[in-house]
Amino acid sequence: MKISIEDVSFLLALASLLSTLKISSTIDTINTTQILRDGESLVSSGGVFALGFFSPGNSTNRYVGIWYNNTPGKSVVWVANREIPLTSISGILKIIEPGILVLQNDTNNIIWCSKMTRVAQSPIVQLLDSGNLVLREANDDDPENFLWQSFNYLSDTFLPSMNFGWNYATGRESYLSSWKSKDDPAPGNFTLHLDPTGYPQLLIKRGNFTMYRMGNWNGVRFSGETDVRGKRSLYGLVIMNKNKTYYREDIVDRSVKSRITLSQNGVWQRWSWVDGIQEWVRYQVLPSDFCDAYSSCGAYSSCKITLTPTCSCLRGFEPKDPYVWNMNDWSNGCIRRNHLNCKGDAFWRYSRIKLPDSRYSWFMESMTLEECKVECLKNCSCMAYTQLDISRERGGCLFRYDLRDVREIPFDGQDIHIRMAGSELGNNTNKMVPSELDNNTNKRAVDSKGKRRKNIDNEFDIIDGSCSARHELDAILLQEGEECSKGENRRKY
Repeated sequence: MKISIEDVSFLLALASLLSTLKISSTIDTINTTQILRDGESLVSSGGVFALGFFSPGNSTNRYVGIWYNNTPGKSVVWVANREIPLTSISGILKIIEPGILVLQNDTNNIIWCSKMTRVAQSPIVQLLDSGNLVLREANDDDPENFLWQSFNYLSDTFLPSMNFGWNYATGRESYLSSWKSKDDPAPGNFTLHLDPTGYPQLLIKRGNFTMYRMGNWNGVRFSGETDVRGKRSLYGLVIMNKNKTYYREDIVDRSVKSRITLSQNGVWQRWSWVDGIQEWVRYQVLPSDFCDAYSSCGAYSSCKITLTPTCSCLRGFEPKDPYVWNMNDWSNGCIRRNHLNCKGDAFWRYSRIKLPDSRYSWFMESMTLEECKVECLKNCSCMAYTQLDISRERGGCLFRYDLRDVREIPFDGQDIHIRMAGSELGNNTNKMVPSELDNNTNKRAVDSKGKRRKNIDNEFDIIDGSCSARHELDAILLQEGEECSKGENRRKY
């Protein structure tokens, strides 16, 4: 049979048309001639992640998201149209000129789009095995030249290879925000930030109020991070320079699936996929107890969950308001018994400590601990010092001019050297206290025969609303505990 040029042209046009109508579920890329429709998906080349349309929980709304492929349920790690859902199954995802990824509804209105950085000549969208959705030139896979990437616009999940923090050149912060509910992925009440003030640390916030603080980075981990047994396949890193401050985790074994989520209740949860039981196992939950609530014992005191009472003034300090302190309201914290005169001062060393809030600090690099001590003594505002980077002998110093949100932790805590008048120590300078605080404060509080109240009637206006943090933590821990008791060890969508 003879085929004419017109027939060939028709067949080519038909093939091109069909490519826009149907996307294979085994491809990881679309170009400007292709459309992704509801019911179709992209799958990363190694089969780790999938991108498509989904409805969370009991909702009938439709969203474009990324989830782990080939695991039961949909463990969603990123959502494009978090705040503007599709109300039908007629949505389409495509690339338009001059290189923008758009999501259109059934009336062809654009309800979500990627940010445009520059004009693209031949743009494609690709889903990577890292879970990153990237818009790039077809002939350029250099990450430095990506036109846009989902890793810059986080949802409630932190994945290995993500950068989490601040880009000073663009003024943009990457942070996690919780879902409103299991049925609604719109930004909820809680956010997780890498705060670079003083020295980088992780903060969970509700609005502008700090609810929980993981402690500052110490070169190996965040100083207040506990239960790190599941991190053996991961290594973390904080990068600081004039252009950026960010935290990232990289995975040693690529076969390991790991993620961090910020729950609707503001709880940090670290998960690992276990092939043997075909489930996500949650092995790190923070905050986990009363002492994790921000500044639960006020300034210049420490929290130890195994003691009664839970809060104790640091050595050389006494309750600021003894009456309310003995009523087991510790939010006012402690004050010095003897004022410093900046001469003849000494240091008392505590061990196994979650270091104080680093927003009240400054640092110097490449110094020994002895040099830190000398430098701190030169500055009358220096209340304490710690080693900046515990992985190096000359790890530098982190100096403190306020001590807030201190707690004792049984494992992996750090040393802190707290300044006090020489008269408080006598000849016992640089004394170490493994896990014991001011015995006099403990005795006074025990003599009151009062137990810690689970609810605080009044919310004090303390720096970041620490009483509010304590008040909410009871409800959060109760709800998280109920979920655990029901066997909810993994998120289900």
